[in-house]
Amino acid sequence: MADSGIITMEEYGNVRLKLKERMDSDGINRNTLARRIGVRFEVVDKWYRGDVEKLDLDILARICCVLHCTVGDLLEYHR
Repeated sequence: MADSGIITMEEYGNVRLKLKERMDSDGINRNTLARRIGVRFEVVDKWYRGDVEKLDLDILARICCVLHCTVGDLLEYHR
């Protein structure tokens, strides 16, 4: 930890979304997933591109339900 008390990204790492890989391997497109979980295409598109800053746990649960996977299948921590 830096002397200033501020933790930098190099120190704590990041979390990567693996939704694109899961959807591609399952052969499901963004439109279909959006319809099945009841959200707009733009929401799924952000998740698909990994462009999400804060996770909505309800959406994450819906995705896991539709894709028959666990949270660990969709999130990956990197240090």
